[in-house]
Amino acid sequence: MYFLGIDLGSSSVKLSVFDAEKGEVKCSQMLPKSEMEISAPKFGWAEQDPEKWWKYVKEGIGLISKKHHLDLKKIKAIGIAYQMHGLVLTDAKLNAIRPSIIWCDSRAVEIGNAAYKLLGAENCQQQILGSPGNFTASKLKWVKTNEPQIYAQAKYMMLPGDFIAAKLSGVAQTTTSGLSEAALWDFPKGELASEVLETMGLSKEMIPDIVGNFGHQAKIDSTIADELGLHHETLITYRAGDQPNNAFSLNVLNPGEIATTAGTSAVVYSVSDQDIYDTKSRINTFLHINNTIEQKRNGLMLCVNGSGILYQWLRKLISVGNKEPISYELLNAQAAKVKPGSEDLLFFPFGNGVERIFNNKKANSGIENLNFNVHQPAHVIRSACEGIVFAMNYGFDVMKSLGASGDVVRAGNANLFLSPVFREIFCNTTGSTLELYNTSGAEGAARGAAYGYGFYDQIKDAFGGLKCIETIEPTKELTLVYKEIYENWKQHIKIEES
Repeated sequence: MYFLGIDLGSSSVKLSVFDAEKGEVKCSQMLPKSEMEISAPKFGWAEQDPEKWWKYVKEGIGLISKKHHLDLKKIKAIGIAYQMHGLVLTDAKLNAIRPSIIWCDSRAVEIGNAAYKLLGAENCQQQILGSPGNFTASKLKWVKTNEPQIYAQAKYMMLPGDFIAAKLSGVAQTTTSGLSEAALWDFPKGELASEVLETMGLSKEMIPDIVGNFGHQAKIDSTIADELGLHHETLITYRAGDQPNNAFSLNVLNPGEIATTAGTSAVVYSVSDQDIYDTKSRINTFLHINNTIEQKRNGLMLCVNGSGILYQWLRKLISVGNKEPISYELLNAQAAKVKPGSEDLLFFPFGNGVERIFNNKKANSGIENLNFNVHQPAHVIRSACEGIVFAMNYGFDVMKSLGASGDVVRAGNANLFLSPVFREIFCNTTGSTLELYNTSGAEGAARGAAYGYGFYDQIKDAFGGLKCIETIEPTKELTLVYKEIYENWKQHIKIEES
């Protein structure tokens, strides 16, 4: 039996077909060839066209058939992972009526802060385990305030993965975990956070039907099935935000287990069985994908906006004048030539919107201590890797203070974790053992689809073929070295006060 996983990121759309009987990926595709564009009509804004996401999903499915000669009618079900916190507004026919306001867009910060005050800090924290901050609910309120005609046209508000599922099935739905990432889930009551909607003056009617993360959510629309070559009985059986899904793909499901990723943004995600919240809103808590009434599972998440997008920016900068951009492998090799500390060069990766680890405030971005006679491109590359990890560790320290536990962190062998230098910096700065797995978000979504379909009796059975390919331990000597460098870096952070 085959299952299709779709991973909708802000840089690309990845698709994998998983052979559940063999426990392995049959084939994969990624579109477009270069990173997807993020539009910034104004400073601090970040938007993407949802219809382009849909276009790439359809093209990717077509390429799976054409390039890999796969009979798409053998695909039993589809799982969808997606970039979190984005807002997609559609009409009744499920067509997007404005660009999506995506996760790193900063325009709604003050709206979220105002709602937090109106709701009352303690009430808000206990109800949604945090603040509306810059999440989807606040973005929807921004549209109502600033684009009332658009708001009046909207039939549904969706998260990015909900939109792709709706285009496939013709049915508008969202999930419990999706509502929690939108700041619209009442944790104590286990239902839609009506008080948040009422405080913001938002219509409950815009929320699609709520389904679980796993299960027979919807059937593919027959017209779409014919267009794409899928079977009419193909189901959508799994849906999750990219970070809960990344944790799922790494079999991170139980308290004390920790996942990390360093794609466009960098994230550390810890599973807990407690309703933990950070009174300063630096760390966010969402429903994990395996949360049930009987078994509480939450995900504590720290996010640093500038990770892979910073590495991409460096790549473009260093490649100026070349016919083709230099490879990321070459960037990694250059970083390896430089000693820890990058000859005192400090890089601050805070150039992609307000940062949650600083309570949705702006922090300084760029480099300090640059010496034209000392520092070469290799120093800049390595200092960027150090800055990304140091920012992650800053948030990791907050997570630990809130009760997150675990000395082993799991990551997919992808993005910045492909770099031996980055892995070294990560292990020795955080003091964690790093386990690398040869998996991906698209593969995780496909495994989720198989479990949601019912191919596996228990969730643990979905990971029979998942293997750790490398374990990296911190060393006493390097831990001491990076501790000193990190403490110096931390002293130079400058945060913009409100």
